[in-house]
Amino acid sequence: NFNFNKNSKFKILQITDTHYIAGNPKSIRALDNVNQMLDLEKPDLVIHTGDLIYGKPAEKSAREILAPISERKIPFFVTFGNHDEEFDKTRNEMLDVIMSIPFNLNKKIPNIHGVTNGILTLSSANDNKVQRVLYIFDSNAYSKINGIKGYDHIRFDQIAWYRKNSEEFTKLNGNIPIPSLAFFHIPLLEHKEAINDDVNSETRGTKAELIASSKISSGLFASMKEMKDIQAMFVGHDHNNDCSTLWNKMFFIFGRFSGCDTVYNDLKPNGARVIELTENESSFRSWTRLFGGKIEQDLKYPDDFIKK
Repeated sequence: NFNFNKNSKFKILQITDTHYIAGNPKSIRALDNVNQMLDLEKPDLVIHTGDLIYGKPAEKSAREILAPISERKIPFFVTFGNHDEEFDKTRNEMLDVIMSIPFNLNKKIPNIHGVTNGILTLSSANDNKVQRVLYIFDSNAYSKINGIKGYDHIRFDQIAWYRKNSEEFTKLNGNIPIPSLAFFHIPLLEHKEAINDDVNSETRGTKAELIASSKISSGLFASMKEMKDIQAMFVGHDHNNDCSTLWNKMFFIFGRFSGCDTVYNDLKPNGARVIELTENESSFRSWTRLFGGKIEQDLKYPDDFIKK
């Protein structure tokens, strides 16, 4: 559990798709970017939304790209992308590596799909009452369903786990849902529908490639709407997108590509997304910080989006 700071603020840095390969010169700028983002923003929490690495040795690569966070003693959570298990370590072995790094917050949650699911809470410094819940999902890797190719989806047991916890938090809060955010790697199918709905959605930021979502709806979006708590979901995966879309009173938000030239990237320079939460406020601020220091898309959610 976290608390708001003395200025009643809490800052999350979302790093995504670093695609780091230890010993590969093309990765140097990804590491430089992580260092610079941490120094410029000084976050209270870092969430890496997957595809940390893109080659062997997997352990060395993961340790090197996460070292800047750990060395600054900043708490961090990692949720894996589709590539993190493709080299010389399984998803579970990779989790053991991550959990051995100081200041990591990942925990093993048994009996549900994925290995990097988790819940973090943010409370008032005065009374320790939970004011925000952060749900982090492992969006798995590739489809295991016969006849459906492409990326995997967040599974039914993960959604049931979310619903159960959401219900408990709502009960603790006098049956009022607690404003919550979700983080994972692969966008939902509804993200694609949202961004393509010119009539009923509003998008800010760069959309420069098709949304690489799962081919099927997992039911997670419907559950989020039913539980009435999640305001926004933050994803990675699509290197050339960094936009925010409001659709059906939900924000679908891409991080800013944080990697470099080990993989395709046309949205230059690299950077990161920042989310700033304020005590006793249900709205939030978010912006993208670019390598070199420039800030883009400094928006208040939902106030700066017209269509409701």
